[in-house]
Amino acid sequence: MRITLVTVATAMVCLMGVYGDVQPQRDFDLQRFAGKWYRVGLAYDSPGFTALYRDKLRVSMGILNPQTNGNVNLTMWTQRSSGCRSKFYTYEKTAIPGAFTYFSTRHNKVKDITVVETNYNEYALVLKHKKMDREYTQVALYGRSQKVKNDVIQKFRDFATSRGFPKDAILTPPPAENCPPAGR
Repeated sequence: MRITLVTVATAMVCLMGVYGDVQPQRDFDLQRFAGKWYRVGLAYDSPGFTALYRDKLRVSMGILNPQTNGNVNLTMWTQRSSGCRSKFYTYEKTAIPGAFTYFSTRHNKVKDITVVETNYNEYALVLKHKKMDREYTQVALYGRSQKVKNDVIQKFRDFATSRGFPKDAILTPPPAENCPPAGR
């Protein structure tokens, strides 16, 4: 019994350390964060994600539009085998600047989004967290262009491994071709 209690307590401390200490960008400025971003890196702890999507994943592009109420509308274009697809999301503000929630119609769950670090004009590290049958976490690296500096990619990899992601779950996909289509 005592070993079980110690094991459970240790596991809870580890989970709190992995997820509980993540804070949003200090003095987060939504207006400076708005605009075009490319998802150039992704780490995801979903079982089988890497095996299924490693060769299919491409850089995605999104446009963030702040709303007057503090929420954010996001249109995201992603290359799929069936072509370029767009999705629309509304991120709802929380009491903490740089932290948002949104309702995933795909999973029928509320997810947490935290802008962990950004310099606004080059890169952003973003953490997405949801609890379903277990907890799932995603770390994304966004760039203002489809290519970011190697030191930024290393910062992303270091952050993802510090969150407990194995190296093979940390992806930096190649650029998408014509997604979104030219002229959009």
